[in-house]
Amino acid sequence: MVQVTVGARLHFGFQNLSLAHERLYGGLGVALESPTVSVEAHPADEIRCDDSRARKYARCATDLLGVPGVDVRVHETLPSHVGLGSGTQLALTVLAAVARAYDRQPAVRENAPELDRGGRSGVGVSTFEEGGFVVDAGHPTERFTTDRPSRGEWFVPPVVASHAIPAEWRFVVVLPETKPGRSGDDEDESMRSVVERADPTIANDISTVLLRRALPAIVGDDPERFGDAVAEIGRLNGAWYADEQGGVYRPPVGELVTEMEDSPAIFGAGQSSWGPAVYGVTTRARADGAVEAAQLALDSVDVAGDVSVARPRNSGASVNGKQ
Repeated sequence: MVQVTVGARLHFGFQNLSLAHERLYGGLGVALESPTVSVEAHPADEIRCDDSRARKYARCATDLLGVPGVDVRVHETLPSHVGLGSGTQLALTVLAAVARAYDRQPAVRENAPELDRGGRSGVGVSTFEEGGFVVDAGHPTERFTTDRPSRGEWFVPPVVASHAIPAEWRFVVVLPETKPGRSGDDEDESMRSVVERADPTIANDISTVLLRRALPAIVGDDPERFGDAVAEIGRLNGAWYADEQGGVYRPPVGELVTEMEDSPAIFGAGQSSWGPAVYGVTTRARADGAVEAAQLALDSVDVAGDVSVARPRNSGASVNGKQ
């Protein structure tokens, strides 16, 4: 028996969505310790799994690895389509569990495209592998135009910057009870529309914030400047998405972000991926105040939801059992 566990990820946005630049996308985000995905796998002569999504990934994994079957049990999973990377983390966790059950190496980065993962952003794959704060290189624009290639016909974008997140940093995560974020064909259509219209000058502004503010802040253990920088990157990304999601943030995220950023316990807030997950950058010492501010933000906009605090995760997925 093998059990593989990994945490969620936050996605702060992309470096470029304009066809006018040489590289497209280029994601950035962080790995969290919680909430988690945890999958157990045993060798078997057929595929057995009660979770429909995990069963799909188990079938693909057995084909990729050339093994007869597997008994997969999902112990924990992330909420779907809320901005925490549920699809990628589950797919890769299943792949790794199946491989380890047969004493194989999962070759996560190489096999992710066959699982339909890493098609735009490489953040989910990179945080699964190593954790931490990750910036990926994106894709050559001539390969990824308004339509991404067919499944399996791309490489997961390489990491261009990766840093351990200081141990005292924390991320308050708010999951408002509202409709889920975009996924599948709906997401593809929205991204196509965004890329066709994207203002190239926004990418230049994002590069400045990333290079002069976000990266120096994480290296210098400055959570206040880091939070301010990634929040600004999120706002700049939101200018690209405004027509698709009804504003710089999808409702009611904008109101939540405004309320949360009024708190001295939160150094910057934003929307993770398509949302509705909202994050706030804080520290261990200020975590209680950040939780209180997030709950008050939910109350002020009259939206129910869950609030939690996550530690940063500076390592990849963990494996228990057969190695």
